[in-house]
Amino acid sequence: MSAYEPAPPERDTPGTSPLAPGSSPSVTPPDSTVVRTGALSWLLPRRSVLLALCLAPVLLGVVCLAVLASSTGMSAGESLRGLFGTGDTAGVLVVREFRLPRIVVGLLVGAALGVAGCLTQTLAGNRLATPDLVGVNEGATAAVVASVAGSTTGMLGAWWLGPLGAAATAVLVVLCAGGAGAAGYRLLVTGIGVSTFVGAVSDLVMSRQNQATAGGVFLWTVGSLNGRDWAVGGPLLVILAVLLPLALAAGHRLQLLRFDDDTATALGADPRRVRAAALGVAVGLAGVAVGIGGPIGF
Repeated sequence: MSAYEPAPPERDTPGTSPLAPGSSPSVTPPDSTVVRTGALSWLLPRRSVLLALCLAPVLLGVVCLAVLASSTGMSAGESLRGLFGTGDTAGVLVVREFRLPRIVVGLLVGAALGVAGCLTQTLAGNRLATPDLVGVNEGATAAVVASVAGSTTGMLGAWWLGPLGAAATAVLVVLCAGGAGAAGYRLLVTGIGVSTFVGAVSDLVMSRQNQATAGGVFLWTVGSLNGRDWAVGGPLLVILAVLLPLALAAGHRLQLLRFDDDTATALGADPRRVRAAALGVAVGLAGVAVGIGGPIGF
């Protein structure tokens, strides 16, 4: 074939079709499905959706076991009658007012911690960058512990002090690290140092309390839902209803930060705002979860 002879037309490979004039090639990953609603679209990874569907019955089974499990000598039948309100007064009180609220609150706290961990890990680009390692959990713990200083009742302070302490510690970590920039290792190392310092302050405060107060706070600091009821579950549900959509939006924008800042800016994302928004949502979720359920480690 000479240099001036036109090349033969390419043959279509099996399973493909030529593009129509004016159309663009699909960029959908092979393991994902696009869900469209008018002008909006959402990319759903099929593997994650399948895993969530498989875990749903497992979660339901765990909840059923938690409802039926008893340390008070109640049988499974008595627990079921208490759940449906057909049992005696004591059984209904134990199941509906003590056991069931703590199960629901535990699920919500776990969801908040899980989403917060995903955001901080993606933000810092490090699997070790969980809220407890960047100082958020310790800040929330210190705020709650400080609220019971000098108390003689052994009761914990208000749960909403957790988000305030978490926010204050997060601001301190970001300032010491020089911002939540692309160097995620700096945020992680600074967070470990601040977390150690704040944890030492909390231990010092606890060591100076009376036995009743120190004992009650210590049980909470290892993770506890003791005393949590619907009065806590309601506000927690409202907070999650507000923050979880923001977390999904922030996580979607965080995917662009896998590139350098210039590329992310060219793709329409503001790296500074995206990092600040993701960190703020993660701090809010982790702070609320710790304020209610205690500083549960990852």
